[in-house]
Amino acid sequence: MLKGIPQILSPELLKVLCEMGHSDRLVISDGNFPAESMGKNAIVIRCDGHGVPELLDAILKVFPLDTYVEKPVSLMEVMPNDPVETPIWDKYKEIIKEHDKRGADAVGTLERFAFYEEAKQVYAVIATSESALYANIMLQKGVVTE
Repeated sequence: MLKGIPQILSPELLKVLCEMGHSDRLVISDGNFPAESMGKNAIVIRCDGHGVPELLDAILKVFPLDTYVEKPVSLMEVMPNDPVETPIWDKYKEIIKEHDKRGADAVGTLERFAFYEEAKQVYAVIATSESALYANIMLQKGVVTE
């Protein structure tokens, strides 16, 4: 046990977050994301039983977002004509606002297949049991200044 570290962050996940350097990226994926096939060249960490919002909040307590890019957070765009609502994105923006002064301005979107291509290049994929659709989120690490 460590003091001040969210309990949801496993030793394996903390190690990976610490190993990551400036501009490295990670995906926190929903339960439908092909984590193993997208993460063939990445570290895949299973966080079954957890949702994306709770992991996002815990990660952002120890993981700075990149300040050298306009949008260090990327969401997967909903496919045209797909009648899916994405209220979880509002939760993400609230969480990001708590940890980064840019708030929602730090968040961009990528077309679904562009997101997949970018996901193949990330350092780590964190696979969750999130049931919301289009709930995948990609974070780009910044510099620790404190």
